[in-house]
Amino acid sequence: MAAHSFHVAWIFSLFSLFFLPSHCFYLPGVAPEDFQTGDPLNVKVNKLTSTKTQLPYSYYSLPYCQPDHIVDSAENLGEILRGDRIENSPYTFKMRESRMCNVVCRNALDKKAVKAFKEMIDDEYRVNMILDNLPLVVPIRRPDIETAVVYQHGFHVGLKGKYAGSKEEKHFINNHLAFTVKFHKDPLVDSARIVGFEVKPFSVKHEYEGEWNAKTRLTTCDPHAKRAVTSSESPQEVEEKEIIFTYDVEFQESDVKWASRWDTYLLVADDQIHWFSIVNSLMIVLFLSAMVAMIMLRTLYRDISKYNQLETQEEAQEETGWKLVHGDVFRPPTNFDLLCVYVATGVQFFCMILVTMIFALLGFLSPSNRGGLMTAMLLLWVFMGLFAGYSSARLYKMFKGTNWKRIALKTALKFPGTVFVIFFILNALIWGQKSSGAVPFGTMFALVVLWFGISVPLVFVGSYIGFKKHVNEDPAKTNKIPRQIPEQPWYLHPAFSILIGGILPFGAVFIELFFILTSIWLHQFYYIFGFLFIVFLILIVTCAEITVVLCYFQLCSEDYQWWWRSYLTSGSSALYLFLYAAFYFFTKLEITKPVSGILYFGYMLIVSYAFFVLTGTIGFYACFWFTRLIYSSVKID
Repeated sequence: MAAHSFHVAWIFSLFSLFFLPSHCFYLPGVAPEDFQTGDPLNVKVNKLTSTKTQLPYSYYSLPYCQPDHIVDSAENLGEILRGDRIENSPYTFKMRESRMCNVVCRNALDKKAVKAFKEMIDDEYRVNMILDNLPLVVPIRRPDIETAVVYQHGFHVGLKGKYAGSKEEKHFINNHLAFTVKFHKDPLVDSARIVGFEVKPFSVKHEYEGEWNAKTRLTTCDPHAKRAVTSSESPQEVEEKEIIFTYDVEFQESDVKWASRWDTYLLVADDQIHWFSIVNSLMIVLFLSAMVAMIMLRTLYRDISKYNQLETQEEAQEETGWKLVHGDVFRPPTNFDLLCVYVATGVQFFCMILVTMIFALLGFLSPSNRGGLMTAMLLLWVFMGLFAGYSSARLYKMFKGTNWKRIALKTALKFPGTVFVIFFILNALIWGQKSSGAVPFGTMFALVVLWFGISVPLVFVGSYIGFKKHVNEDPAKTNKIPRQIPEQPWYLHPAFSILIGGILPFGAVFIELFFILTSIWLHQFYYIFGFLFIVFLILIVTCAEITVVLCYFQLCSEDYQWWWRSYLTSGSSALYLFLYAAFYFFTKLEITKPVSGILYFGYMLIVSYAFFVLTGTIGFYACFWFTRLIYSSVKID
């Protein structure tokens, strides 16, 4: 949701670097751990997750068996923001020593515990565990392909069902876990490395004879009698009685090497659809690009040749088209300081995404490094404030602005401030639900320190450098009196052309957007950055082309107010992104709780806002380059 790396021999290497699984360590400096036979293996527990509520909870929020002392594992910033809560567990294995029917503990459920378990089962919560940095998965065979297996992350807390002949639905808890640990043995030494961690959960009403003590043997599963738990056992109902939690562990040798152990986790179930969709999108966009480029180049070449061949002033005055507005085309727009801020924010986003993609393509941001992607994006956003400050000050100076400190402050606070307010409100809602997804006060403080301690000063440094630097003169002088804009045809009305302009960039990414939304909201891994990088390049090209084409039509119609229009034309694709997110919510997700719905739309609003500033900036700079190019190509008296 195979690491994909970035870079007949050259063509094959480029293809393989983009798309084929890389067989190397995902993280430089992180070595695999070798285990000897009998070495203890400590299973860690992570959050309880549900695709129905999107609210994670810590494992021990339910009355599961606990170790003597609960110890939190060290977490990075990304893990905390994702709601991960990694803690130790009472499950302990010994390397390559299979065991059957181990009793973890015996818990007597009270009314509160029964209610908690039933609510979690109703909301289809899953339990997540980790062994040697590998997440626990439940292998499920695909019905369409017999040999194919899909991995479900974590096992369900329980299930709902009816006894034979009864109409009443009951809740049953998965209290027996049959673990399978896959290992790859080094043929030269006795050590082995863990390459897989699977489980098959069962609901079993365990029985025993006599009084319970440390030596009590169960009659439902017994290692001495080699009696294993099967799915035919009587299930354990969630009720105010005792529940015995047990587990088996089996070790299986595997041909999968340690460097490739994540490949099975990262396989995309809909790989055929994914390939077809990406190639289809690529073909359509390339075809449109070729058409647009051909039309624009031929038309522009004819225009420029015609304008430069006009010999007399009378002929020039009779001429219509984009040359007529040369005295107004570089006139600063209204609210140009706000435009500078939005363009600068887009530059900050563009730089952050580009560097993140490069790191991801090189394998630095593998899912094996939990929270690594989010941490990297946050830190890169903070440090890219330098480029945001530089670009806003340069543009501001070009518009003849003088107060660079004010524009730097606006750049540093406008977008992050808006996002922080939305995030704070959503976090308060999560906190109200007592979910582990709520960001603690300490982490919130750390985010504010990153923002004001690093990002804001860097924006000011970038603005200072950008404002001091000389800006290029406009290709045409601006008239003192603005020219009157003639009445425009209906298809060049700002609202219509802006909305039309956003369709093509959205069309380039919406297929990939489906996979990204699925990975985020249905808790699947996303690690196909080779595809994503190509889609990102397609997005840049389409944003630039559609904006340039519509800007050209606008100028030909003698409407010179292109500054804001160029930003909004490609930026309007964010509106379609948000509408698609709403469509995805109602067709693919099963969220029923109001708080979960608010969280979904709140976070998708932040994503759409970010997409708006990114695509808007790409369109703006394409149009900016285009207008300077065409007006510097004609002779203007």
